[in-house]
Amino acid sequence: MATLPVYDRAGAEVGRYEIDPAEIAPAVNKQLIHDVVVMYQANRRLGTVRTKGRSDVSGSTKKMYRQKGTGNARAGSRRSGVRRGGGHIHNLLPRDYSYSLPRKAVQLATRMALASRLADNEVTLLNELTASEPKTSEMAKMLRALNLDGQAVLVAVPSYDVNVYKSLRNIPNVSVLPVAELNALCVLRPRRVVMTTAALDAFRAKAAASAGKRKAAASAG
Repeated sequence: MATLPVYDRAGAEVGRYEIDPAEIAPAVNKQLIHDVVVMYQANRRLGTVRTKGRSDVSGSTKKMYRQKGTGNARAGSRRSGVRRGGGHIHNLLPRDYSYSLPRKAVQLATRMALASRLADNEVTLLNELTASEPKTSEMAKMLRALNLDGQAVLVAVPSYDVNVYKSLRNIPNVSVLPVAELNALCVLRPRRVVMTTAALDAFRAKAAASAGKRKAAASAG
């Protein structure tokens, strides 16, 4: 059982929050997390590189000179990859690097990632995070009060709030996501995760619902 301090936007401790990381993920499988993170990184690759092969460059296909009797090594087309101006021998072509893993495995990796950050005391809890209007200076002041100024931070909120999003998006190395859009890569990439208590409650509810479905499926089987 872990007890986390809860802060307000001024950086003052206003309460405590008890949570057992095992509620979110009973165990942390590093290999599964690694596989899912690699999948997300592969899916972000553009794969648009392209080089010309010998069929793509201009030039005659005529044999450069007769094969025997010249004293030179045999030679074919000017477009051969061994000659200047020829095509690449193993030319690169556009390709799609994306692939997918089972949905349940991806969801479990997300829960494991957050559970590991909770266990390592790398999550900062806020009592609430709202904004009546977009104001980046107020959010920057909040991060300074939490001693997170200049660090890579993920801010997780219970649902999409346009004012909070617009207030945080201009701060370097700070990203904001609703709980429903969290994944293993975005949870593990920053140095610190900032969550509201409502966001953590929502994540715990999702984890409990998933655990209930697993138990029901196991008992039915």
